[in-house]
Amino acid sequence: MKLVIEQLKKDFKDKQVLKGASFEFESGKIYGLLGKNGAGKTTLFNIIYGELEKNDGRFYLEENGETLEINYEHVGMLFSENFLPDFLTGYEFVKFFNDLNGDGQTPDHYLDLMDFSREDRHLLIKDYSHGMKSKLSLLSIIIGKQKIILLDEPLTSIDVVMAAEIKKILKALKKDHILILSTHILELANDLCDEIVILHDGQLMPFEHLQNDEHFERKIVELLKESKKND
Repeated sequence: MKLVIEQLKKDFKDKQVLKGASFEFESGKIYGLLGKNGAGKTTLFNIIYGELEKNDGRFYLEENGETLEINYEHVGMLFSENFLPDFLTGYEFVKFFNDLNGDGQTPDHYLDLMDFSREDRHLLIKDYSHGMKSKLSLLSIIIGKQKIILLDEPLTSIDVVMAAEIKKILKALKKDHILILSTHILELANDLCDEIVILHDGQLMPFEHLQNDEHFERKIVELLKESKKND
């Protein structure tokens, strides 16, 4: 299964953010999307997710030799800011989402997966920390089992123990999903991602990546510094 992006363009008034970006993202890998602030990472995600209209180009799924138009049922997105119904408890939210999209597992099964205590799962979401809200948002994606999973800074404000658990979950999900992770944490990208993609000057470019490469951070920083000189 592939997410194919061809010559994607997006303008905001007089600023061209995506300038004919093209890439193929395959299932079975976790892709790290890196770029400077303002490079267009969230813009790209929002176009794929359906929140923004593109100006030109196309993107689609290839599966079993067929080309599929992408709709909201295909894409799950974890935003850097969480948009959750504060008037529900964590348990009520997971139960509602699970009733619509689940596979027969109980809400408690999913809440246990994210290490929610018995007390916390029955608190109102408005009283949750940012990290707890992030875990709940990720649960909605896990339950929904969308083919394309977009993760915008997914481990922000999550403790070290839970971050390690989420990494395991993401690695398990990649087999049957297309996972693209946007992050500013270079250590996370090097540790978790199978392939690194750079978004610069409106284009998507592969970055030669060897996991546990001791020079990874220096190479990325030098590349982005060089890019800044050429802007």
